[in-house]
Amino acid sequence: MKEEQAICYTCINENCFIKKHLHLEKMTHYIAKKKSFVCKKTNQFITEGSPLNGLYFICSGKVKTVKTGINGREQIVRLTKNGDTIGFRGFGTSKRYLIGAYALEDTILCNFSNETMLEILKNVPEFTYALMLFYADELNKSENNIRKIAHMNVRERVIDLLLYIHRKFGQTNGFIDIDLSRKEIADFAGTTEEQAIRVLSNLKKELLIKTVGKRIGILNISALRSEIMEHKYFSI
Repeated sequence: MKEEQAICYTCINENCFIKKHLHLEKMTHYIAKKKSFVCKKTNQFITEGSPLNGLYFICSGKVKTVKTGINGREQIVRLTKNGDTIGFRGFGTSKRYLIGAYALEDTILCNFSNETMLEILKNVPEFTYALMLFYADELNKSENNIRKIAHMNVRERVIDLLLYIHRKFGQTNGFIDIDLSRKEIADFAGTTEEQAIRVLSNLKKELLIKTVGKRIGILNISALRSEIMEHKYFSI
């Protein structure tokens, strides 16, 4: 991975934890310790079970985080974009990463080491409080997601995924602004590639979506929402 200079003070990611706290004088010292680098598309920068090496913040790009499930199969547990934080699940409670992470496109990452993050948490209470709220929100989302998916059939899970990536990444020129393979869609939806392809084909025939290669565009978002409304789509 190639080192890259990413300057926090000119960063446009207002949702980034670091960016949000740059107005605090204490943060200047910690920003100087940051390392930035480019992770090329498809490359892995976190290996599940590897020693913890601090937190990663996405300066630009997209990343998928995965966890090994039954029979060694990797399942996508999170999709992230500019400003998002990666590696937080194991931080503070484990000496190893609980997830793996791959770049979905050429991605610039900022890394703050374990030591630097601990210093920030001990000396910048505003940052610590914000991170505590973030953890609470992520836990709530995870619990709601588990309950929701337990009651969804395959078609509903694929629809839920499409709506999730639509609101997470937006749609440009008629297509959702992230390219996922059919296998990645299946992994994230908790189904097989064959079933995911079948559902997408049916949704296309019903004129609810359109596809060109990997790219997917939503044509009737209201109809898709109505199919999973009983699972409280708007609560997450």
